[in-house]
Amino acid sequence: MKPMLLTDATEIPVGKDWLYEPKYDGFRCILEWESEPILKSRNGKILNLMFPEIINYCHEIYEQIQSYLPLTLDGELVHLTNNFNSNFSVVQLRGRMRNEDVIQNHVQRFPCHYVAFDLLVKKGEGQFGLSLTKRKQQLKNLFQKLNLPLSINYENVQRLQAIDVYMDNESLWNQIVVNNGEGLIAKRKNSTWISEKRTGNWLKIKNWKFVSVILTKFDKSNNFFHGAVYLNEELVEIVTFLHGLKEEELKTLATLFQSNGKKVNKNIWEIEPSICVDIACIDFDGKSLREPRFHRFSFEKEPHECQWQQMQRQLFPLPEKVTITHPDKPIWPANGLQKDDYLFYLQNISSFILPFLSDRQLTVIRYPHGVPGESFYQKNFPDNVPNFIKTEQIEDNRYVMCNDLESLLWLGNQLALEFHIPFQPIYTTKPTEIVFDLDPPSVHEFSLAVEAALRMKAIFDHFELPSFIKTSGGKGLQIYIPLPLNKYSYDDTRVFTKFVCDFLCEQEPKWFTTERLKKNRYNKLYLDYVQHHEGKTIIAPYSTRGNEYGFVATPLIWEEVCDSLKPDLFSIHSVLERIKKIGNPFRDIRQGVEEQKLENVLQQLKGD
Repeated sequence: MKPMLLTDATEIPVGKDWLYEPKYDGFRCILEWESEPILKSRNGKILNLMFPEIINYCHEIYEQIQSYLPLTLDGELVHLTNNFNSNFSVVQLRGRMRNEDVIQNHVQRFPCHYVAFDLLVKKGEGQFGLSLTKRKQQLKNLFQKLNLPLSINYENVQRLQAIDVYMDNESLWNQIVVNNGEGLIAKRKNSTWISEKRTGNWLKIKNWKFVSVILTKFDKSNNFFHGAVYLNEELVEIVTFLHGLKEEELKTLATLFQSNGKKVNKNIWEIEPSICVDIACIDFDGKSLREPRFHRFSFEKEPHECQWQQMQRQLFPLPEKVTITHPDKPIWPANGLQKDDYLFYLQNISSFILPFLSDRQLTVIRYPHGVPGESFYQKNFPDNVPNFIKTEQIEDNRYVMCNDLESLLWLGNQLALEFHIPFQPIYTTKPTEIVFDLDPPSVHEFSLAVEAALRMKAIFDHFELPSFIKTSGGKGLQIYIPLPLNKYSYDDTRVFTKFVCDFLCEQEPKWFTTERLKKNRYNKLYLDYVQHHEGKTIIAPYSTRGNEYGFVATPLIWEEVCDSLKPDLFSIHSVLERIKKIGNPFRDIRQGVEEQKLENVLQQLKGD
């Protein structure tokens, strides 16, 4: 059994006969499940070894699903970066892995999901002849009975999820564009499922990006042209292409290279940077543009304008709703960072930071003229915020609810460089995490924060309390212990935080203190447990800081907390590279939180 195939289209079909789904950039895959689940690629390759998180999850739900076997689903293996986008490079890399230890390490950092969009066999009975609408209803009924997600959520650890279905293509397309998704799929409601068949019943419409490149080479052996951009004044090749050129355009360009270029071997001519073209593509894999096709000549553009930085922006266009002013304004001059660099950072970090900002009473620190310069705190926003920004009136303040990318970028354009959040969302008065702030007297005593963190980790491990750590973006470290929702009051948590901090101070009084007044700390590290209280705030994970180099409050892996750890390792650029290599150490911070054992600890401390 091989998947039904999609047909390329340039326009979204409209009408009551169609329904719409996001298109995810991953591996098309059939899940066949009789006694054991089997993942089969489009070419019939078994993918179980490479995607053990999917197989293990299937085994976890075997008891619930057993009565529906044999079962076959059609879907996509994806690494979700948000609810509308999947990172194909992650899935592709996994598909090439063979070593089980390497695969398991990758699973820990970049877990994948199986997105199901069709039900083909249930209880051994084929559903192929049913209309798409009926198969969708069968899929929905199945997932409801199994308590599996009926909507895509990149934060949800349930590895099988059903795709969202839309009747309104415009709202879906807007979400795809804003979240930089691959595209949209339109399907006829009455279509049946036909193996290996490519018809007009299933159409894919790509969310093309347009990248400006300089033509550098022509290869006569295959008629391919090569394109490059400048990176630090050197040309870096990012594309070879032929598709999209009309025959006349191909002949004209080939003649131009052969008559004006330099012949470097039998089939290849090179030309000095002079001609710019726009290339349509769906992504950049780190070395080359994916699915490139010629779009148009860009005669108005000078070659020196085709820069690596411009390519990054063209691959991540800003949402139309967000009006950007003065994108070239210097924000961190010491790093050479402009406002557009900051907005690019926010776009790329949005899926990591938004879960911590969502539905929280946000306080920002704005730097209207960049760093260094005047700054001010803001939590009360005026009535003239754009309509797409959600706000909540809480007592005397009108708070911005930063729940989506557009709100985050709007705040970024306002030069909100620091995002400070309370310890609980607006729908509860109880904290959802304990945070210990480890504050050394200066960056030169950062080693004290490392020492305190490791000692605290030993305490938390003893009590079987999962803990997570991040840099503050300044001179210290901050440790998180996630809490079950609506379970503990701030008075409860104070019992624990005071005990831990007092214990450390008793162990090493020459290093640590809980003294509030700086003048009385005598160059010791301040263990701040008083800050963990209703109405107080902490810098959000992945927020930049308004210091000279714009360091980032960066989640860490505990193994990184050692003598070589330094706050200046975590600039905007390094954090963007870091997440590509190690993922998000705070990704699973809420996983298993209901089984957390703080109750036992509090009973011991209170003497109950």
